[in-house]
Amino acid sequence: MEELEKNRVMPSTLYLVATPIGNLADISERAKKVLSEVDFIAAEDTRNTLKLLTRYGIRSELVSYHEHNRAASGGKIIERLLCGESCALVTDAGMPAISDPGEDIVRLAYESGITVSIIPGACAAVSALALSGLPTARFAFEGFLPVARGERQKRLLSLKTDTHTLIFYEAPHKLCGTLSDMAEVLGKERKISLCRELTKLNEEVMRTTLGEAVAYFGNHEPRGEYVLVVEGGSGEVAESPLCSLSPEEHVRHYEDEGLSRMDAIKAAARDRGMKKSELYNILVK
Repeated sequence: MEELEKNRVMPSTLYLVATPIGNLADISERAKKVLSEVDFIAAEDTRNTLKLLTRYGIRSELVSYHEHNRAASGGKIIERLLCGESCALVTDAGMPAISDPGEDIVRLAYESGITVSIIPGACAAVSALALSGLPTARFAFEGFLPVARGERQKRLLSLKTDTHTLIFYEAPHKLCGTLSDMAEVLGKERKISLCRELTKLNEEVMRTTLGEAVAYFGNHEPRGEYVLVVEGGSGEVAESPLCSLSPEEHVRHYEDEGLSRMDAIKAAARDRGMKKSELYNILVK
């Protein structure tokens, strides 16, 4: 009886429905049932979701919910749920609320006393981790790195000694810059698995090192969306080559990369194994 109740679409419920990450056949029977029975579907890109719904003859109402309209659209979705309707939230591919604005509406739903239910399924990050050949017992999902190089390097510096296997998403037009920064900050010998077009016809997993990946994509154009699975660090703090610079030159290096004065001091202090205040005092003197 409990299982039957769980399979029923309930009023005033937000369903988080995982969708295929490439191959449209990778959808569960329960996901199809929920998508066909809810009052409406909130989709990151209604055009992409329409292709999936058409494939399975699903005609539920579609509304748009994405990064640029989440404030206005989110409020309307919550209002409809409070009035007794049911809604399925989907992303373009994979699990909603993972590297997309779905986390905001989930929070709003809980704050409004609305029931949230999960329809599990595909997730690109976990799929790539399983394929990577790297340790899977402990991992950290980092999503997309910042676009600005200075901020991207700052994030990578904070991960340098992390012993977890690290998972990132990256678009093809930004891949070369990201790999270059990873090799510079994390080390050229760090292992990486580059997984692209997962579950699609051109699925490919490239297992190499960061240094070799930089060299390869210097001569080959990246194609498709990538999941980068990077070997974790040893946990030991290795001295940065930048430490051979004077303190002022070290800080100026990070300022030239786009960091503010204080963030540059913080990054340089981390390289040198010092407190930010200690390096600041040296610079002042």
